Parts: sequence; structure tokens; C-alpha cells
Amino acid sequence: MTKLAGGTTLRFVDKKCLNCSEYKRCKDSGISWIFFIIGIISTIAVRIVMVLAHLNPIYGKLAWYVGVTGFFMFFLYKYKVGISRTRVIEKNNLVEKISKKDLLTHNDYELVSSILCSLGSKKEQINYFLIFGLSAVALLTAVYIDFF
Repeated sequence: MTKLAGGTTLRFVDKKCLNCSEYKRCKDSGISWIFFIIGIISTIAVRIVMVLAHLNPIYGKLAWYVGVTGFFMFFLYKYKVGISRTRVIEKNNLVEKISKKDLLTHNDYELVSSILCSLGSKKEQINYFLIFGLSAVALLTAVYIDFF
């Protein structure tokens, strides 16, 4: 099995999760769920800074520190996962093999399939949606507080 930082596994031979259609049978690592929750909390904290600062400046500062600290941890985790993915790609010369249209081994196909499948993470899509939605709400709320 090939492991990424944070416990994400690229190849789930034991659990028969070799492609995206079988991926739902596998469980994400506990650490990835922890960082997903940290990301959501950070997103909310940063988006409510203006509202809390309007109520009490200390609350606004606290929300800012929670949000920025959480983002620091979340993006450090995402960076490590990305670096791990890159190392797997480089170690197996996947870009070179695909660019030259070389024949891929069975292991290469499993790695490419797993990498592509992991890029379509539902948690990541939910996180982006929350960032977008909460940013819109925060912007509208800030405009309301500042101008009405």
C-alpha cells in the first residue's frame, strides 16, 4: 500500500478499493476527518470576525486567532498530502511514462486511478462550498453592519 501524509492511502488492496466506483466502501483516515473539521471551524471563525468585533473587539480577535491558527494547521496538512502525492508520482515516473505513452504496469494504473480518485474528494468539495457560501454571507453581513 502507498500511504500519503495524514494517513490517506492511495491503494486499498486489502479493502478492494482500487477505483472510484469501489472507493465508497473504504473509510477515510481519522486524521483527514480531524483536519476537515479544523478547516470548517477555521472557515467559520474567520468569516465571523466582523460580527464578533462589532459586538466586542476581544471576541473578534479571538475568532481571528482561531481561524488563522486553524488554517495554518489545515493547509500544512494539505501541503503534506500534496507533497506525498507528488513523491508517489515522481517515484514511479508516472508523468514521464504517460508523456511518452509508455506502457503502464498494473501497479501504475492502480496508482494513477487512486490519485485521480483522491482528487475528487467529497470533503474537499464540501469545504470549498462552505468557504464560498460563508464568504458570501460574511461579505453581506459586513456590508450591512458597516452601511446600514
